[in-house]
Amino acid sequence: MAGASSGGLQTKRELGKATRDAFGRALEAIGENHPEIVVVDGDVSNSTRTEWFGKKHPDRFFNVGIAESNLVGVAAGLAASGKTSVIASFAAFITCNAYDQLRMSVAYPGLNVKVVGSHAGISIGEDGASQMGVEDVSLACSLPGFVVMVPADEESTKAATKAMLEHQGPVYLRVGRPDVPKIYTVSSASFQIGKANKLRDGSDLTIVANGIMVSLALDAAEALESQGIKARVLDMHTVKPIDRDALLAAARETGALVVAEEHLAHGGLGSSVAYTVAELHPVPIRYVNLLDQFAESGAPDELLEKFGLTAGKIGEAAKAAVAAKKG
Repeated sequence: MAGASSGGLQTKRELGKATRDAFGRALEAIGENHPEIVVVDGDVSNSTRTEWFGKKHPDRFFNVGIAESNLVGVAAGLAASGKTSVIASFAAFITCNAYDQLRMSVAYPGLNVKVVGSHAGISIGEDGASQMGVEDVSLACSLPGFVVMVPADEESTKAATKAMLEHQGPVYLRVGRPDVPKIYTVSSASFQIGKANKLRDGSDLTIVANGIMVSLALDAAEALESQGIKARVLDMHTVKPIDRDALLAAARETGALVVAEEHLAHGGLGSSVAYTVAELHPVPIRYVNLLDQFAESGAPDELLEKFGLTAGKIGEAAKAAVAAKKG
């Protein structure tokens, strides 16, 4: 891969804004016409970008300090009073530190709380393993009634934020720190909960990805085509509920899958895809993820390379999946 701007990921595609920035701007804009939206932050609003909403609507913005369990409890109380509560913190903090409160105060009563986990994955770089949310999708998916979203770029995150706020019920939205490649335009950023976006068609296999791995999946598909392998690419931006129809079609029509995600191997997109495909139409599946390990502090691109989250690794997995299909 070639070229990158400061703070962004190495890519041959044009870089857009970070998904955390896109979320912050979308929330700020939507909040203008929706007085029922309130935002609660855990003293990291300058990082989660909820500060932009707070500056515009200080009467609807609450900072509870570095206390994630209290953060969830306050938001749940506001939601129980008829508000649409948006809460934000680092993905590792809000899902791990406050899991019991998310379970009992939000999921169990099915309250209208929107949980935004920022700085997810290892691409936050130098902050290190303690602040890298690598199990957050798994934790969120295990909460009954939660919708779980992992958008890929700036425009799709804006559309995801709108969909999240329109949905009645709890949602987890995963966003990241680095600038990310542009995949969608304003007009093409379709986001329907539970409906994957087909970005590229192919007949030999399907690459299913979300988040920062979508642009790498597209890079891998282009490289594979030059080698005579035609790969379909699905942006599976909603992990829960997953798009069963898209996966069934992919399994039937291409006969092999690769799942790529910036997450641990267990409980995330790969697990959801495997569970679904095993039930509907079993085919060979290969995975590109973080396996069963924490990462470390380092430059984002160097970490992605070291831990195998690259277009090259997706390409290798694709060839292995195609070979398994033939064998």
